[in-house]
Amino acid sequence: MSTTSGAVYGRLSVFYFFYFAALGVLIPFWGLYLLSLDFSAREIGELLAVLVGTKLVAPYIWGLIADYSGRRVRVIQIGSFMAAASFLLVYYVESYWFMAGVMVLYSFFWNAVIPQYDVVTMNHLGKSHRRYGLIRSWGSIGFIIAVILAGALVDQYQGRIILPVLTFVFFAIWLSAMLTPEDRYYAIGKGDSAEKIAQIIRRPEVIALFLVCFLMQFSHGAYYAFFSIHLEHYGYSKTVIGQYWALGVLAEIIIFLIMAKLLNRYGAKKLVITSLIIASVRWILTAYFADSWWIMAISQTMHAATFGLYHAVAIYYVYHYFTGKLQGRGQALYNSLGFGAGGALGSLISGYGWEAMGATATYLIASSSTAVAVVISIALMKDIKPAYD
Repeated sequence: MSTTSGAVYGRLSVFYFFYFAALGVLIPFWGLYLLSLDFSAREIGELLAVLVGTKLVAPYIWGLIADYSGRRVRVIQIGSFMAAASFLLVYYVESYWFMAGVMVLYSFFWNAVIPQYDVVTMNHLGKSHRRYGLIRSWGSIGFIIAVILAGALVDQYQGRIILPVLTFVFFAIWLSAMLTPEDRYYAIGKGDSAEKIAQIIRRPEVIALFLVCFLMQFSHGAYYAFFSIHLEHYGYSKTVIGQYWALGVLAEIIIFLIMAKLLNRYGAKKLVITSLIIASVRWILTAYFADSWWIMAISQTMHAATFGLYHAVAIYYVYHYFTGKLQGRGQALYNSLGFGAGGALGSLISGYGWEAMGATATYLIASSSTAVAVVISIALMKDIKPAYD
């Protein structure tokens, strides 16, 4: 049985709803907004790398503070407020370097929030932590609603409309953080007296896990930075582009809802390998068939595996390896090395590749990176196949 009451479940779900609603606006439309400000593809790639790149340091810094202070929710509340407040500076941006500075500032706080919130959620769930996907699915619902609404608004009012939309969502994230109950299971677990974190990250299976996370997120760099621009080039409207993003996340929700059964039946390693293989195929389809609406629809449903399946399994791996007082830093490392280093380098390389080689070659590079990750996962990752409560 779940240790989470209905009220707590609702509060946790609301936070995920608004946090990923922000992503539902940022990921599909921020690149288009930057394009409307006459930034080049190279500059857009660099700016999105900045947005993702703060995940290299911010999650670990805030994770360290949360682990040692024991006030994880307070850290989340402060980070959420500072992200919302600093985002307001975007309204005054007049140059590339000003935009880069503002994006560094607000993303430093914003990117630090979600790893700690995952720890809070897992700890509130207690012995039912494998049901994480059920609560996380509300984030996907928030993403879908936001991306559909934002697509329609951008079509009607142009790109600058996303600024007030994001302002509202960022402050909604902060308000939902203020409603989050403190982490009542904090510091329970063998990690309190087990290996030091340095010993854990030297283990071959943990190195393999983080390498796979890095390569998977590297492959998504071109997708997050240029998929909307790619589709717009082929004549898709902003509304349709938003619907494609929503389709991908809808498929992701289905995976989150059945994740517990999948993990219990197949084990973590097989699921990771499956997600990587599907990712490699997905980027090939995106490279060659962007002009086909139905192939793009199929490609978007693959998001169920390339993000939903992959992320839920990765969260469980990290929860398994980093326990007790190491939880915050473990989740921070996952975000820093995967979404941070992998995502930032992927965005940066895709920006340069887009200008130098074009869309097809850029997506083929993404496909190659996940193929390498398949080899690493088969050779070095260990399996985890839990028994479910």
